[in-house]
Amino acid sequence: MSIPDTNRMMMILSIIMRGKSKAYMEMLDAKNVRFHIQSVGFGTAPSEMMDIFGLGSNDKDIIISLAPAGVVNSLAGELGKNLDTNSRYGGLMMILSLSALNRLTAEILIRANREITEKGAENEMKSEYKHQLIMISVNQGYTDQVMQTAKKAGATGGTIMRARLAGSEKLQQFDAPDEAAEDEKEIIMILAPESIAAGIMTEVNREHGLKTDAKGIIWALPVDTAYKI
Repeated sequence: MSIPDTNRMMMILSIIMRGKSKAYMEMLDAKNVRFHIQSVGFGTAPSEMMDIFGLGSNDKDIIISLAPAGVVNSLAGELGKNLDTNSRYGGLMMILSLSALNRLTAEILIRANREITEKGAENEMKSEYKHQLIMISVNQGYTDQVMQTAKKAGATGGTIMRARLAGSEKLQQFDAPDEAAEDEKEIIMILAPESIAAGIMTEVNREHGLKTDAKGIIWALPVDTAYKI
């Protein structure tokens, strides 16, 4: 049996002002997006740019939410109709399609939103702009250098999240240098138009790739659509 398009699972990646997460997740809950994972991050945009876009503090909360496409479509439709009320949370919402999710989790989320999911087909998202979410993992202490390179290639800002490298001992099987296996990492997330994303990745890789002290690992994900929130 084929699964209705509105039952496709989607991920909402939100980067918002620190302290706004409780109200933001309550808003999502009211829109039937009820599964969230929260972390913390730090914005890299210069203060004058943050003032222009009304993004406030550099301290950010990072929230990953999962929901059926029908529910996400309904949410996106409302955001598109109320652009003047956006930016109350001081950040950005990105919507990405998932290629897989364990079946029981998907069934629970779909069952909880069956009625909304079926109605969501009426509000299919229309992506007018194609974007890529560039993610760069580097050794701690190199994020400023990486962002300088990325901005020269057209990036306007990013968000940093602290992380640890798991299973670093396995890298030795591939003759990776010791520095590449350092546990403490920082992940830089940059939303960029598709037209310049490849250039940003190329320049960052050239200046801060695995053969450099930063030991950068770079990948990108297609973003269905993005909203200022």
